[in-house]
Amino acid sequence: MPIRSPADIGATIRDRRKRLKLDQSALAKCIGVCRQWVIEIEQGHPRAELSLVLRALNALGIPIDASAGLTTSRGSAPARVDINANVAKAKKGKA
Repeated sequence: MPIRSPADIGATIRDRRKRLKLDQSALAKCIGVCRQWVIEIEQGHPRAELSLVLRALNALGIPIDASAGLTTSRGSAPARVDINANVAKAKKGKA
């Protein structure tokens, strides 16, 4: 599903959380936020902190492919960006 708005991100998080049979409190604990934050992101709150959104997506195993549909100037597909690896690397740097 293409994600084009905060509401799309919220719906994706909510759907995956439910498929994994997690309640909002369990997800909140996993990503280090309060339950209210999970409620707001699932409702499409447009001002959620990006690092927390990425942490939620990572905790739910939702991959992000930022290179979809892009090509290089020579017409070949560019190398894929592994956002999950970048998030994990950033976490290690802060620990």
